[in-house]
Amino acid sequence: MDNQLFPYSPIVERAPLHWPGGARVAFYVGLNVEHYQVDRPSTSTFPGTAGLTPDPLNYGWRDYGPRVGIWRVIESLDRHGLRASVLLNSDVGERYPQIIEAGRARNWVWLAHGKNNSIFQADMSPDEERAYLTDVIDTIEKATGQRPRGWMGPALTETFQTPGLLAELGLSYVLDWTNDDQPYPLDVPGMLSVPYSVELNDIGLFVSKGLTGPDFVQIVKDQLDQLHEDAADSGRVMSLALHPFVIGQAFRRRYLDQALEYVVNHPGVWSTTSDEIAAHYARAGVAAGERTGFSL
Repeated sequence: MDNQLFPYSPIVERAPLHWPGGARVAFYVGLNVEHYQVDRPSTSTFPGTAGLTPDPLNYGWRDYGPRVGIWRVIESLDRHGLRASVLLNSDVGERYPQIIEAGRARNWVWLAHGKNNSIFQADMSPDEERAYLTDVIDTIEKATGQRPRGWMGPALTETFQTPGLLAELGLSYVLDWTNDDQPYPLDVPGMLSVPYSVELNDIGLFVSKGLTGPDFVQIVKDQLDQLHEDAADSGRVMSLALHPFVIGQAFRRRYLDQALEYVVNHPGVWSTTSDEIAAHYARAGVAAGERTGFSL
């Protein structure tokens, strides 16, 4: 079937996109704060035990994130003056309230990221998915005091109905379609796609590809330098996708700091959040007379 969520749009044929202060690149940290069920397989560092119940090896590796890794990541973000755009499982509020408290103290942005990272809504009927999304979003709003504006599905999963259902619930953008360096409107009234990355992502780099800390720093530098060059006439977005059970390991801490230091001190970078990127794009599109469908 043809994709009816968005049309093809080559980046070289679009109206110029301008970020605040003349910045070329809008940068945000997509911090995944997740809960995993102990009796279901998920992201694993050793596939040999991934199907076991329980699976202490892989579950423990993931559980390192909320227990230890997140606190190292918080220190690094604080050191560089960065607010996180948090991809938040709604189960986190009940199970790890200290993380919510830390994020509220830092004025983090909260995006809905499903109930937990063991349940996907891909096979749900529209009515089942509507009830599921309503519960997830309402639970996050209650826990954080902030109704999410954005969505990213666990493992970036959606149904064809997801964007429309999210718009009904008052959300304005999704991160799941990782196909661009700029935001763009979906063919769903009130919904944008904002760039996220499965390439500039600690799971892909460290777990799937087995790269090292210095590799990570160089890749972040290369990504930013190229996007900065590309953005001479029209702004770009750079997302850095982080998972505390990966980047929060002790031996990777220094490399996250090195990467963030390069980004925040790079000329022409707007260090911001995914919410602010979506809102600015919507305002810019309205000012230019373009249809964004985004509800401010």
